[in-house]
Amino acid sequence: MHVFVAGGAGYIGSVLVSALLERGHRLTVLDRLYFGDTLARDRAQFGERLRVVRGDVRGFDQGLLGSVDAVIDLSGISNDPSCELEPELTRSVNVEGARRLAVAAREHGVRRYVFSSSCSVYGHGEGLGLTETSARRPVSLYARAKAEAEDLLLALGRASGGSMEVVCLRLATVFGLSSRMRFDLAINVMTKNAYVKRRIVVDGGGRQWRPFVHVRDVARAFELALTSPAPGVGGEVFNVGSDGNNVQILNLAFRVRDAVPGTEVVHAPTDPDLRDYNVSFEKVHRVLGFRAERTVDDGIQEVLGALRDGTVDPEDRRGYTLSQYLFLRDAERAHRELAIDGRLLSPAS
Repeated sequence: MHVFVAGGAGYIGSVLVSALLERGHRLTVLDRLYFGDTLARDRAQFGERLRVVRGDVRGFDQGLLGSVDAVIDLSGISNDPSCELEPELTRSVNVEGARRLAVAAREHGVRRYVFSSSCSVYGHGEGLGLTETSARRPVSLYARAKAEAEDLLLALGRASGGSMEVVCLRLATVFGLSSRMRFDLAINVMTKNAYVKRRIVVDGGGRQWRPFVHVRDVARAFELALTSPAPGVGGEVFNVGSDGNNVQILNLAFRVRDAVPGTEVVHAPTDPDLRDYNVSFEKVHRVLGFRAERTVDDGIQEVLGALRDGTVDPEDRRGYTLSQYLFLRDAERAHRELAIDGRLLSPAS
């Protein structure tokens, strides 16, 4: 299968691309590469089966979709603080970019379209075990954009008369190692803070629920969403995670503390966290046959091991989405203000 992966060099994409290549698929990846070229090793290993194009979902050569069987859309500005930094930009990328990519895919005859959504669309959920039909109550711009994109894409799929099968995967909060590492996700950052500072700060009281899922389990879920037969999959939404990985934030902090002796858990004097959702994953188990293989404690030990042996650098700015976006914004501003004929240091020719 020829798969087009938008955002394929990101945290999830870097793991997913490797997994799909190992399964024999041919890939075209579109990515701005804001966080570096994380796919160089895959290009060297898999050669012509992986094509990486530096570009933006809001404006790219749509001819790239000409021979594509399926699209996975991982693109977008991620995490709440980064989205709030420039709200108009967030909507342009996360909503309008998703719509444009899907319209182009439909026009080029793409059969299966898999969108990466988030369980954060449940926001302040009522009760435990929220299902795909539970009310969405997003409390952040990031989550609102995901909910809006879901609605747009599913409507496009219905309007296609079944020629393009849209599948939305609402991911639990992801954890684990990736070549585009992120230390702004709960399990990863708590483990990092315990290792580096011997201190974990819990915001919002810590009683709020979150579901979690390992990044390699996420990659398997996407592969299943690509290849499962259409009946029961096309036009559907699936929560992706594990019932056993629904954890309250304070409990998560204590589990990380237990893995790193000498770690202190402190409460920040902050307002209650409005995000609070405990999610059911029965549907993805039943329809796609997906089972998460890695637990929260597996993730803590994995990240801790990588910190101890130096596999990951906790000081690398690219591991913090907001910090990297701020750096890029400041660099763009400096270039605009100081460049002469597009150059900063070298004289114009």
